[in-house]
Formats: sequence, structure tokens, C-alpha cells
Amino acid sequence: FNPTTTITYDIAQHSFVRLSVYDLLGKQISTLVNEEKRPGKYEVIWDASDFPSGIYYYRLKAGNNLLSGNMILLK
Repeated sequence: FNPTTTITYDIAQHSFVRLSVYDLLGKQISTLVNEEKRPGKYEVIWDASDFPSGIYYYRLKAGNNLLSGNMILLK
């Protein structure tokens, strides 16, 4: 992506949701969501225009569920 990407996720039950982005070294560089969410489908746009090209990871924690994925930023 360059320079924005959309992360979509579904919540099955009312939960506290935390969506964070990490660099390749595992350092947290951004928190995109940090709040209670009702069941439903959500989209979050991450603007990485201030970050260098590279591989980034996101981590989504909703209640007891944990999901992670990677993204490649090419400028």
C-alpha cells in the first residue's frame, strides 16, 4: 500500500477492541482502535505517510480473540 491502507474486521460480541500497528522490530508505532465496540463490521484507515517503506504488522485483540497480519508499505 502507499500511503494508506484499510483494515477491516468483524466483532461477534460486544468487546473491548485494541488494534495496534508494529514495525519489523516489534515496536508499537500506532494505536488505531482502543475502545469498546458493539457487534458488527468495522473499517479503520491507517495513514502511513510519516513512516518509511517496510514491513509492518497489525494486532487486533477483541475480548479473548487475537488476530495479527502483515502489511508492506512501498513508497
